[in-house]
Amino acid sequence: MFSGFAIEKVIIVAVIAAIIIGPERLPQAAEWLGRTARQLRDYVQGARTRVTEEMGEDFQEVDWKKLDPRQYDPRRIIREALLDDAPDVKPVSTPAPTIVKPPRTTPLVARAFSAEEPPPYDDEAT
Repeated sequence: MFSGFAIEKVIIVAVIAAIIIGPERLPQAAEWLGRTARQLRDYVQGARTRVTEEMGEDFQEVDWKKLDPRQYDPRRIIREALLDDAPDVKPVSTPAPTIVKPPRTTPLVARAFSAEEPPPYDDEAT
């Protein structure tokens, strides 16, 4: 469970904690640490039990490794999508749409406006 390197770290932390806390308060600190660890373990176990009860039988059948988000490497997903053989799809030929322009009713004539005859102004449009 623990590697040699992790055990060394725990021992170093324990020695430093014993020096900082002191021999008088070390028993109370160890008791508090043990009690807190038990409470945390009971809390996690209760949460697991509650989730199992609420999810029902299907919860036991879930493949959690398949749902691990760390397995979703975007580069791998794109590579697989590009390398997958696409099914043969026959393009459907559709006729090009015909665009019908309405006939022009007024001629295109540039009209110059003057100070005596200003351009039309629509009060409701602005």
